[in-house]
Amino acid sequence: MNIAFLIGRIIVGGYFISAGVNHFRNLNYMSEFAKSKGTPAPKAAVAGTGILLLLGGLSMLLGVSPHIGIILLIIFLLGVSVQIHAFWKVSDPQTRTMEMINFMKNMALIGALLMFLAIPIPWPLSW
Repeated sequence: MNIAFLIGRIIVGGYFISAGVNHFRNLNYMSEFAKSKGTPAPKAAVAGTGILLLLGGLSMLLGVSPHIGIILLIIFLLGVSVQIHAFWKVSDPQTRTMEMINFMKNMALIGALLMFLAIPIPWPLSW
């Protein structure tokens, strides 16, 4: 079971780390998109959420202070879900569907992260 848990941590942590790197790699594009969604200080918001993703992802991957990392990821997911993927504000049916899919995906990720909180620390095979 420890190996399965470690593989899961690598996948989940890697997902969030990749997303964080993407925030910095595409900072200008993502800032313009965030601005179009009404995000205040979009460049700072994208950079700040990139930091949340990187720290949370590394925490999950390495098992270092995982509860803090999970909380950072939940903060990110709640904020981006309400601000960026607010499907209830979209009138175009295709765009609304895409935003709803992303919103629901984020809610599922929050559910999975909450379950990670139930795992006693230190996590198996952590640093």
